[in-house]
Amino acid sequence: MWLKPEEILLKNAFKLWVTEKDNEYFVLQRRRGYGEGGGGLTGLLVGTLDTVLDSTSKVAPYRILHYTPDSQVYWSIACGVTREEIIQHWDWLQQNIMRTLSVFDSSEDITSFVQGKIRGLIAEEGKSSLVLEDDPEKFREALLRFEKWFELPPQEKLVTYYSCSYWRGKVPCQGWLYLSTNFLCFYSYLLGSEVKLVISWDEIWRLEKTSNVILTESIHVLAHGEDHYFSMLLHLSETFVIMEQLADYAIKRLFDKEAFQRVPALSDPLQITKRGLEAHTKSEQFQTFFRLPKEENLLEVHESYLWVPFSNHNTLGKICLSENYLCFASQDGSQCHVVVPMREVISVEKTDSSSRAIMVCVRGKRALRFSEVRDFQRLANTVRSRCGISASPQHSGSSEVRSWNVKSPFSSRVVNQSSDASCKDSSKAVSTEALMTVFHPQDVENLDPKMLKEKMKEQSWNIHFSEYGRGTSMFFTRKTRDLIVRGVPESLRGELWMLFSGAVNDMATHPGYYTELVEQSLGTSTLATDEIERDLHRSLPEHPAFQSDTGISALRRVLTAYASRNPKIGYCQAMNILTSVLLLYAKEEEAFWLLVAVCERMLPDYFNRRIIGALVDQAVFEDLIRENLPQLVEHMTDLSFFSSVSLSWFLTLFISVLPIESAVNVVDCFFYDGIKAILQLGLAVLDYNMEALIVCNDDAEAVTVLNKFFDNVTNKDSPLPPTVQQAPVSNNDKASHISVDICELIREAYEKYGHIRSEDVESSRKRNKLYVIQTLEDTTKQNVIRVVSQEVRLNVSHLDELYNLFKRQHFLCCYWTMNSPALLHHDPSLAYLEQYQLGFQQFSVLFSLLEPWAFCTSKSTLSLWVFRLIDENQDGLINFKEFCCALDTFYSGSFTNKLKFLFKLHLPPGYLPFGFYLEARLWTVCSCLLSVSAFDLPEDGVIRKSPERGRGKVDLQTYLKQWQNEILRKEETIKDLPRINQSQFIQFSKTLYNIFHGDPEEETLYRAVAHVTSLLLKMEEVGRRLQEPSSPPEATKPARTTTPAAVEESSTTEEASTTPESSDTCSSHSNQEAVSNLTHTEWSFSFEQVLASLLNEPTIVSFFERPVDIQTKLGKARATQLKLTASK
Repeated sequence: MWLKPEEILLKNAFKLWVTEKDNEYFVLQRRRGYGEGGGGLTGLLVGTLDTVLDSTSKVAPYRILHYTPDSQVYWSIACGVTREEIIQHWDWLQQNIMRTLSVFDSSEDITSFVQGKIRGLIAEEGKSSLVLEDDPEKFREALLRFEKWFELPPQEKLVTYYSCSYWRGKVPCQGWLYLSTNFLCFYSYLLGSEVKLVISWDEIWRLEKTSNVILTESIHVLAHGEDHYFSMLLHLSETFVIMEQLADYAIKRLFDKEAFQRVPALSDPLQITKRGLEAHTKSEQFQTFFRLPKEENLLEVHESYLWVPFSNHNTLGKICLSENYLCFASQDGSQCHVVVPMREVISVEKTDSSSRAIMVCVRGKRALRFSEVRDFQRLANTVRSRCGISASPQHSGSSEVRSWNVKSPFSSRVVNQSSDASCKDSSKAVSTEALMTVFHPQDVENLDPKMLKEKMKEQSWNIHFSEYGRGTSMFFTRKTRDLIVRGVPESLRGELWMLFSGAVNDMATHPGYYTELVEQSLGTSTLATDEIERDLHRSLPEHPAFQSDTGISALRRVLTAYASRNPKIGYCQAMNILTSVLLLYAKEEEAFWLLVAVCERMLPDYFNRRIIGALVDQAVFEDLIRENLPQLVEHMTDLSFFSSVSLSWFLTLFISVLPIESAVNVVDCFFYDGIKAILQLGLAVLDYNMEALIVCNDDAEAVTVLNKFFDNVTNKDSPLPPTVQQAPVSNNDKASHISVDICELIREAYEKYGHIRSEDVESSRKRNKLYVIQTLEDTTKQNVIRVVSQEVRLNVSHLDELYNLFKRQHFLCCYWTMNSPALLHHDPSLAYLEQYQLGFQQFSVLFSLLEPWAFCTSKSTLSLWVFRLIDENQDGLINFKEFCCALDTFYSGSFTNKLKFLFKLHLPPGYLPFGFYLEARLWTVCSCLLSVSAFDLPEDGVIRKSPERGRGKVDLQTYLKQWQNEILRKEETIKDLPRINQSQFIQFSKTLYNIFHGDPEEETLYRAVAHVTSLLLKMEEVGRRLQEPSSPPEATKPARTTTPAAVEESSTTEEASTTPESSDTCSSHSNQEAVSNLTHTEWSFSFEQVLASLLNEPTIVSFFERPVDIQTKLGKARATQLKLTASK
């Protein structure tokens, strides 16, 4: 690797380096302690210094220096990990530089030319490099160390590196922490003691910042049941964030594929950079805070002041700019923020250069004044260009402002326009009114206390709108939250839900989209639609709206349209309950976009097959209970009870446990504050029932306490009639339980637990997501092992290690590409055994590491035959059960079972009697395409062999017949095996030679095989003569006599060969001769004949009955698996 020329003083460095080559202008040196001899004590000390100190010397053990005869100054210009690498640089200098240097007159000119040339070479390399770091030179050095120390595949992308201490017990090891796309690596070398740690991100269970008496602050990593601590980091918080981002990226890409959104900056694992991760994280935080679509990326951030008219002062904050939105959030504690869609901006003016201010005018005669913007001119031009307006918009802008009706709120206007456009052709199909207005229209003349209270709430909100704006550009402040806590008026609920969730922007930018989905999805029959039909009448059955066809039809259309939009989710239980409440207060199309906002942004990963998001938030809830309710924790040390009982709280936003008139108040808070509101309310519920829960004797009693509490939660201000409200509890229950007003409960939740920050919740989500997904994966492993252990003789610990190796091999082909077939095949919805499968290439590598006789290399045709033999359903994929059954035969099977496996290996579908080399190479080249092209892929590219959510109808009868056949399948006996013909028998003999190759008794085993082969052929010869009534014609006699000779010649040739490849070549002539005689003399052997003959050879029997050290084999495979992948 060429280095930026750096001055080096060699006066005291001769003891550390040994000169190997030199000429008039260059010196090639080797570091002591490397290469031949190792350097003794000096080499040991040098190796320690190289690791601890951050210097160029530790980069590589070889270097090239430039010097001139009349100067004492040397310049380092190249380094190398291996001698071959440094020799290439040396030869290049000899051929391209040495001749040119003779034309210069002075040493200064020579040095200047050499330095310029080296810098040019580095610049040329940098053009094709993907590394975008602050100090490319140091990063290149670190990359060289990373490749040298860990021997990972060259595709592995180093993201960043840090100096730190790794704690082994109570002893710290100073070294270097390397964070790459797929691995966390650490290296230390101190006085001959080398510490090397490689952990893949998908193996991590816990990742958190901790502190204790010894370590003031450290990063804790839990993987493989072992705790790892890293401390003494200069930028610990930055390091932790990068580790968290990489772990989250790996988890989403490899495990939680349903939630993985392909982001351009992160779509290719070979191009992940530190800057890309940071930008992606900031964009995610930006989208979450302002409730923007996933497509929006944070492009610019400007610090500025915003004039707040309702407070008559400037508030300090930041302008955040994306492709389609201009947002502002205060930083002075006022909790003020505003979202301005670019489509609403009608003009941008630079009002005052001295104060560096710009004025952004939006529809509705409103303007936002930003001042003290450092680069205000560029910001103004950027906003203009994104809005598509000219630099002088005064006249057109003012006329456009006048043309809009200010009295109508923007959100309503957008809704009406979008609804009109979407319902133009199908007004009869899509409902344009909220169900509550149809089934419970407000009576304007009704003056009862509840309606008066409702009118007062409406008046409060109207005052708020006049001060803070209405619609998409409304200011969100503390006062907004206060009004939410008091309760939202029935008439404004749908509008505010759309605004707070960001669904109003989704609908405005996708006119007609919902109607198209409805037209496409209605009438289709899928598993999702079947489940939707089953649950339609279970959705708020007590409400009149869902006792009629109007409500049921609207609910069906929304759920079916969403299943069509997002087939990976399709339909999940609890979606019907949530959607039915949305339909009560929002128009049908609005309800659809609200459902999109909830499922895809506000509650990520909730509504999928494994409800990962809900499980993660339950873990977050447990952490909050430990922090905020210590008294409850002391009494109930096992908090898993709260996880199980709170699942419905999170999935349905308390709708399933609270009366509908109270639950909608919770939904109000959720749309404003997100999951934080649900967590706060959950803590308030437990706090309210603290005394009753503490005295409970078991979980059932605690559940009863909570259910009675929820039954007594009321909404005293609800204007809904009794026909809509949930039936009241009995008088006896009311006597024993005092009713609780939902507004008071929500207010108490905000007062006691409002200090919980959304940022902390998101951080806790990331931390717990690792543990939740790994727990689910561990459950999958235990289920698979339980099933497989009934079929094989391997013990549970061996199966556990085998599963880890099998799963890792599956992931090794996924680490460096987004289009890996194995990654496409992984589907958590499949049966446990089918979730991880190996194609031929992955199988051949792993099987070659584990099979006991070393007769299958990863490129051998034998690997292909084994693969086809154990692939029972011939789908081009091997599951864990199939893999273990084959290994179990080799490890624990009897001599007869092992021989039967080898015998079947040479029968179809394993062995095919033509094109041995051709078929293996074609399979190797096409194996990645086989499992994809051989099937009709669904739209998402995932092959599924089990009933799938959201796709076509499933023929359950076919599955039942398949399972019945598997149950009734009788065990195969040796008499069921077909006879082996001539070409197959020749290959069978060659396989035996391959198995015996390298054994201490190799020659004895070879002679035994040759003897068995001759004996079988003679037996066949005698049998034929006894069966034939007369002597055969003369012409056939040579053929008959050459057949045994052909086989024996093949055996002799195989005995001299050392590899399966050479055996195939050497015996090809014999095979052709034997096959040519097949038309004259058709002979074959049964398995009984082969077994009986081999049983007469004690050396062969003892060889196959020799016990296998399974633990050693597994250990070697675990140590070699990654290196073998790297060497491919």
